[in-house]
Amino acid sequence: MKPDPEHFRYSEAEGIATIRLDRPERLNALTFDSYAELRDTFAALRNRNEVRAVVITGTGRAFCSGGDTRDIIGRLFDVPEADLFAFTRMTCDLIENIRTLEKPVIASLNGVTCGAGAVMAIAADMRIATDAAKIAFLFTKVGLSGADMGAAWLLPRIVGLGHASELLMGGEFISAERAAEIGLYNYVTSADSLESLTAEWAERLASGPSMGMAVTKRMLNAEAHMSLPEAMQAEGWVQAECMTHPDYLEAHKAAQEKRPAQFRKTTSRRS
Repeated sequence: MKPDPEHFRYSEAEGIATIRLDRPERLNALTFDSYAELRDTFAALRNRNEVRAVVITGTGRAFCSGGDTRDIIGRLFDVPEADLFAFTRMTCDLIENIRTLEKPVIASLNGVTCGAGAVMAIAADMRIATDAAKIAFLFTKVGLSGADMGAAWLLPRIVGLGHASELLMGGEFISAERAAEIGLYNYVTSADSLESLTAEWAERLASGPSMGMAVTKRMLNAEAHMSLPEAMQAEGWVQAECMTHPDYLEAHKAAQEKRPAQFRKTTSRRS
């Protein structure tokens, strides 16, 4: 069933799902409801074969400014610890669902990105940003740990331990230029070009081999905890599995016939 959220915009076209946060008057801050709907949407996309790539972006001058200070933070004081854990577990479930979705996810950063918005951005597989998309992991600025929503697991894998320590402990905003310099952003472009560059990458990934994309993301997640011999063993098995998928034969035929490959839209061996 196609997702039909109430608290952000969702659309599909040509195999690409677009999630657009749409509270520009609040810098697209998240509420309890939007957190839950984002978590559930990414879970539902696992089984939606019509979708082969996902874009998440925002409306206005922000991608996402994190949890709403009025609708979330103000309501979490003086509540039972069980309620606090239920909330933080939900936010972690959102990030886990993004990372375990075996389809490419692109964060298209149209502006200010901080707090939970910054963690959603690093949970994506790629980040394409405007030159106005400054970013901060500002959790320590509000008296919390920089290890929030998986940031301490994700960020060192993208920018290295030193840069991750600086960003998570300092909590300061850095410019888009600096983010690109340390490898946090894949591309920085003008506001006028963000949509077209994002669409170009989304279309490229959506037209690729679904099985190959799924296994690539799966192994990027898994191999962080493997020794080199374990990784070699795992990659040998999964690559042999990919060689039994029709996409492998299709790529060979397409190369011989000098035409674009027409890959299957699912990871199944059957159409």
